[in-house]
This record gives sequence, C-alpha cells and structure tokens, in this order.
Amino acid sequence: MDDDRLTRAEERIAYQEQAISELSDVLHRQQAQIDQLTVLCTQLGERLVAASEGEAGDPLDEKPPHY
Repeated sequence: MDDDRLTRAEERIAYQEQAISELSDVLHRQQAQIDQLTVLCTQLGERLVAASEGEAGDPLDEKPPHY
C-alpha cells in the first residue's frame, strides 16, 4: 500500500513539474510579445507627436504637390 501512495505522489510531482515548465514557456513568450508591442506603441506615439507638430515624416508618406 505504501508503494502505491509513493508512486502516485511521484506521478503527481512529475505532472506538476511538467505543467510548471509549460506555464513558464508560455509566460516567456507572452513577455516577449509584450516587449515587442511596447516598442511598437512607443514608435507609433512618437510618429503621432511628430505628425501633430507638423514635422516632416517619411517622404514616402507625403502627398505629391498636385493633390
């Protein structure tokens, strides 16, 4: 009977270790995505401020003079 309890406890521990490892991987990927989105939001905010101040942005974004 003690062997069965020990085996079940070891199985639960192995399952929990696997679950923790998978959760850690997911958390790492999510943090990388958050970091990328933070950089993108910062860049977009800077472009918005520059556009609202009338600064010339990317020449490809400007309309030709005949418009």
